[in-house]
Amino acid sequence: MIKQPRFNPAPGWPTPPQGWEPPAGWTPDPSWPEPPDGWQLWISDGDAPVDDPPAESTDDPPATVPDPVDLNGNPDAIVDSGTVDGSASDVATSDELSTVALQAQVRMLEAELTALRTSTSDTGEDINEYVILDDDRVLQSVGIYRYHHPLEAAAAFKARLDELNTAIVGTVKSGQAIEASNLFTFDNSLAKGRKMTADLSKLMLRAYNAEADNSVRALRVGNVTTARKRMESSRIAIAKLGAMMEMRISDRFHALRLAEIELTADWLMKKQEEKEAAREERARLREERRVQQELSAERERLDKERSHLSNALDALQTSGGSDPDLEARLAQIDAAIEQNDYRAANIRAGYVYVISNRGAFGSGVVKIGLTRRLEPLERVTELGGASVPFRFDVHALFFSEDAVTLENELHHHFAERALNLANPRKEFFFATPAEVRDVLEAKMGNLLEFTEHAEAAEYLQSLAAWPADALSPGPR
Repeated sequence: MIKQPRFNPAPGWPTPPQGWEPPAGWTPDPSWPEPPDGWQLWISDGDAPVDDPPAESTDDPPATVPDPVDLNGNPDAIVDSGTVDGSASDVATSDELSTVALQAQVRMLEAELTALRTSTSDTGEDINEYVILDDDRVLQSVGIYRYHHPLEAAAAFKARLDELNTAIVGTVKSGQAIEASNLFTFDNSLAKGRKMTADLSKLMLRAYNAEADNSVRALRVGNVTTARKRMESSRIAIAKLGAMMEMRISDRFHALRLAEIELTADWLMKKQEEKEAAREERARLREERRVQQELSAERERLDKERSHLSNALDALQTSGGSDPDLEARLAQIDAAIEQNDYRAANIRAGYVYVISNRGAFGSGVVKIGLTRRLEPLERVTELGGASVPFRFDVHALFFSEDAVTLENELHHHFAERALNLANPRKEFFFATPAEVRDVLEAKMGNLLEFTEHAEAAEYLQSLAAWPADALSPGPR
């Protein structure tokens, strides 16, 4: 029987597993020692290496070469033995081989972290299916943000993060962040093996912490899922590359770094919510000040008009005359003053409006809001400013003594049909004006005025001039 030739690694090269053959295009790692002159990389089983250079005299003990991965970079083909016998003909000293091995491990770790995002895992699942770096896809897949550690305010999250960072630093200093075997030998020395394990543990931990720090720095509101999966992939890669030394990131340290990512995401979301709430509060206060100014100006105008009418009636009465029209006008002024005072005293009174913008949002979207202004159409005109391409059409302006409650009830009724489910302060809903009218009639009785169909004059006038590819296939 003809024996098949086997691969014969040069001195100082890692020993391949049984039956290993270099793949097409394979070249030795540049960090490995150069083969001696005349060295044959393929020999028959049982044959001695051809042209093996004569042994040189040396006082050094036989060298031991760590073999954490096979020559093809496959971390699953790890040699079981912790040591490899060398010979006096090795061209590298044990210290040089230690440096080479550590450098090779670092390169392999970096390559593995990159490859994990484009290759398949041990279970055959596509890693790309889980580590998605496109924020648009991530945000769509996770849906509405849910807090991992609900707290009252952003300051509470910041305090919790400070405590967590202290625990992370303490775990690293105490040596509990990464676990590894203390029985690995190098160069037939347990002490050297432990030093090599300690050095490689530091490199592995630095790689893991770098991934964690990058994940925290790149964190955006809602993409915490991506950061968590990147950390899981990094931990798996380190466990594979450190399998020979039983090296892995500890459960406690991994849990701390995942909690850091979750708390950071919660903190970013809470800050965003607080900023939005503060913006809404400022807008509400501006609106209230404007309403108070309007009511004060209106009261001043009514007082002046009443004073003139009262003086005129007093003069007529002094001369023995009368004017029913002036008396009726004075009664109207008194009623207006009473209504104005009521509006100023009752902050909950106002107008609930139902408006739509067919050109901007389509025919199936309405905005339900509240204004306390004396002229509610001014508020509608403001909403149709430069932020939208067309003016809003008004379907209803309904005055209520408790407009705040009425608005909240309408929002609650259509809550599940809100356009922006992530921010409940927005007031746009997937509903037709007729649907809102039916709800209003059920709550308030017959409505004196309600326009079901939007005029949408600006939109319809512009539509004919739009380019053909700009027309949306959806309903308008």
